[in-house]
Amino acid sequence: MVALLFLVFLVVPFVELFVILQVGHAIGALNTVALLILVSMLGAWLVKREGLSVVRRAQERVAQGAVPGRELVDGVLILFAGALLLTPGFLSDVVGVLLLLPPVRAALRATVTHRLAKRAGFASFDRYIR
Repeated sequence: MVALLFLVFLVVPFVELFVILQVGHAIGALNTVALLILVSMLGAWLVKREGLSVVRRAQERVAQGAVPGRELVDGVLILFAGALLLTPGFLSDVVGVLLLLPPVRAALRATVTHRLAKRAGFASFDRYIR
């Protein structure tokens, strides 16, 4: 866990800075800043769109009397994508956009729910995540 925190808080910012500097060298500093702002604005719009879609699906599940487990996990992944997209850096933007893609979220959802079930001592959360 300490290694993961070390990676996230020390190595990733240096890699992001290196990539920003390389892009700035290739296309210019002003263009790089403009591109980072544009990607953040586009990311915010995509997060809003996907988030509202998940909220609608969750409301439909609740109206049917079902637990919106899948929608809750999707909501957390979209929230994480939004945080990554608002963080300045091209690598975090790529990961954020990937998290907004439904097939990527579906694969991660399976992994996340499996780990949560294992951690909680359940065989699976399948009856809640449909």
